Amino acid sequence: QVQLAESGGGLVQPGTSLSLSCTRSGHSFSMYTMAWFRQVPGKEREFVVAIGRSGGTIYADSVKGRFTASRDNDKKTVVLQMNSLKPEDTAVYFCAAKRTIMTHIPTRDYDYDSWGQGTQVTVSS
Repeated sequence: QVQLAESGGGLVQPGTSLSLSCTRSGHSFSMYTMAWFRQVPGKEREFVVAIGRSGGTIYADSVKGRFTASRDNDKKTVVLQMNSLKPEDTAVYFCAAKRTIMTHIPTRDYDYDSWGQGTQVTVSS
C-alpha cells in the first residue's frame, strides 16, 4: 500500500523559514504529481502548491514568492521550502499524490487520491 509520510513541521517565529518533506513509498514515484495542501481547524483544506512530473509548479497566490517546492524522484521525496513565514501560514500541512499524465498538474484536493497524515506548522512570536 502506498503511503505518504510528512516531516519537518514545528513552531517558528514570523519571518523565519521552515522546510517540510514528504516521502512516498512504493514504485513509480516519477509518474505522480505531488502537492501540498494545508488546513486550519474549522476551515476547508487549502491548496498550497503542486509539482508535476517534470518539476513544473503551480503555487497558490498566498504563498507565491515565499514558498518553493521541489522533488527528487530518486529519493521519492518532495520538499516544501517555506520562507518569510507569517502567522496566517499556521496550519496542518498535508502531502498528496496523484498519478497523472506528464502535462497535468491538478490543484483541487479531490483530484488527489493519496494523502499523508499531516504535519503541524505554527508561526507565532
